[in-house]
Amino acid sequence: MTLLRVEGLNKRFGGVVAARDVAFSLHAGEMLAIIGPNGAGKSTTFNMVGGQLTPDTGRVVLNDEEITGLPPRVVCRLGVGRTFQVAQTFLSFSVVENVQMALIARHGQTRDLLARAASLHRQEALGLLARVGMEVDADRPIGELAYGDVKRVELAIALAASPRLLLMDEPTAGMAPRERAALMQLTANIAREQDIGVLFTEHDMDAVFAHADRIIVLVRGEIIARGSPEEVRTDEQVKRVYLGTTGHKAALRARKAAHG
Repeated sequence: MTLLRVEGLNKRFGGVVAARDVAFSLHAGEMLAIIGPNGAGKSTTFNMVGGQLTPDTGRVVLNDEEITGLPPRVVCRLGVGRTFQVAQTFLSFSVVENVQMALIARHGQTRDLLARAASLHRQEALGLLARVGMEVDADRPIGELAYGDVKRVELAIALAASPRLLLMDEPTAGMAPRERAALMQLTANIAREQDIGVLFTEHDMDAVFAHADRIIVLVRGEIIARGSPEEVRTDEQVKRVYLGTTGHKAALRARKAAHG
């Protein structure tokens, strides 16, 4: 089922074309990666989908409902969750309280914060933490966690919105290689089990080729290639302008890992 349709997005910043006629679709349960060199337009495209930027022209359609230009809080209520390159958490709160805050916001119960925030949705929050392997650390201050564990908690926070679409901006940034692989595999498992579409940007080509179902390659605001990891890996233009030898080796490592 087509979950997201992006149709002819264009965006200029002065004389700079950040996105030119960007169009793609994303299916429920699918992992779709947007890759490209710095300045390719990845963040611009990502932010137009999430509501942080309004396109000059074009449309963003979620489950047949147009969401183009809606503010992020409205986009979130319509079923779009998001994680960030730098994890967004409340460092003075415990792990479970961070997830509870997301659930409180989802249920529109912010007026109850002072009175009974500690008891609101605790069991649901613990369930989400169990899903990402962090229930044992529920009552620890989040500031005590290793960064890889913080990223898992951030995933639980995003899932608290019951998203149909999950936007992940550089999800493995700052993580060790083993942590990266574990987080992306966890995300892929959740996406398929819960039928969540995942759109992510990523510089780690190992993570991209091992876990994306399809890949879009942006260069100077335009899509130059799209397809399966194998199709993108062997695309001559992509190899010439972006992947080169490094991307080729990453793809080979990913293929070996996938086959044990």
